[in-house]
Amino acid sequence: MKKNHNVDHQLDHHNQSLFKEVLTGTQMLFVAFGALVLMPLLTGLDPNVALCTAGIGTLLFQLVTKRQVPVFLASSFVFIAPVMYSTQTWGIPATMGALAVVGVVYVGFSGLIKVRGVGFISKYLPPIVTGPIIMVIGLSLAPVAVHMALGRTGDGSSQLIEPSLALGISLPALLTTLLVSAFSKGFMRLMPILSGIVVGYVLSLYHGIIDFAPVQNAAWFAVPKFTAPEFNWQAIIYMLPIAIAPAIEHIGDILAISSATGKDYIKKPGLHRTLLGDGIATTAASMLGGPPNTTYSEVTGAVMLTKAFNPRIMTWAACTAIIMAFVGKLGALLHTIPGVVMGGIMMLLFGLIASVGLGSLVKAKVDFDQPRNFIIFAVVLVFGIGGMALNLGGFSIQGISLCALVAIGLNLLLPKADTKV
Repeated sequence: MKKNHNVDHQLDHHNQSLFKEVLTGTQMLFVAFGALVLMPLLTGLDPNVALCTAGIGTLLFQLVTKRQVPVFLASSFVFIAPVMYSTQTWGIPATMGALAVVGVVYVGFSGLIKVRGVGFISKYLPPIVTGPIIMVIGLSLAPVAVHMALGRTGDGSSQLIEPSLALGISLPALLTTLLVSAFSKGFMRLMPILSGIVVGYVLSLYHGIIDFAPVQNAAWFAVPKFTAPEFNWQAIIYMLPIAIAPAIEHIGDILAISSATGKDYIKKPGLHRTLLGDGIATTAASMLGGPPNTTYSEVTGAVMLTKAFNPRIMTWAACTAIIMAFVGKLGALLHTIPGVVMGGIMMLLFGLIASVGLGSLVKAKVDFDQPRNFIIFAVVLVFGIGGMALNLGGFSIQGISLCALVAIGLNLLLPKADTKV
């Protein structure tokens, strides 16, 4: 009888532990949710597909890394500008094809890291190359954010909502995001984007600018609108150089989670494995019409806060995301979020992307007394923000792609000198 009692006690303990893991995993998804769905909503992709591919990507990452790293993979903000441009120029299927190739580039990076170590990255992609590129990614989007915050379409071509009403919604959404990010404590501090969306949405409801008809018409269960990729060489060439910034960002995220858990994930399972997992997840996502995946800093923050270091928790977060992806009414509800709410949050978000680039230059103590450094910085910034374009045999290269190629080229060509100016 005593033996049965012990077995029952162990089962009860196991069930409690499992329930706690599932609950914590769902909580981790909640932390990532606002950022996860924001990217597809801004770029015209399906948020339900993004939820599904985030879950699948996280599971694939865990498979590659032997479930050793407690990270969650979801929509990468670095790709917002290029995906916007690519979908407008070549369409969603061609964009997905280009992103699939980006995932293969990550796989190539992981192979190089395995063979040559991390050193080659610092040679070809030092902070003076990656910093300005990341800044351009953020700053090039600034006009889109302002247009949307003022109630216009992203390109500013037409007015959707009267400007004063738009500002009455977008500015409180921005302010909420700022305040939650700067002043709140505990778990709330990890959800500034979600908080801003909620406040903006409530104000939009008050002003009567939300139409719930699509939600009422949507089915509870619906298969996400998956999109198969098509391979267009122009879209691929445009997208390839953009892979540089997220690859560098990935290394920073892995260092951050290593610091949080006290384990060196750069050595075990190895940076080559984590980057390989990221690449496979991104290619898998694009094969279904989802945005490229990246490790989520918000979830890393939640891991630090809760001390939930067990990677199994992320398995449950991934499974929850996949289940939610098939709730049709959820996708319809997400599509009712007005662009003006997005505009308010984007004004902070794109500034933050730019500040990450600047921060990497400060952290690396880049010496701007060296002429080569300020030449690279100045040319990349002006090319990127000014909209420089080069036409080569009928093919136009511009924006972030051009900036990446120019930065890498100048870094390799310009001599490293101690000369002061």
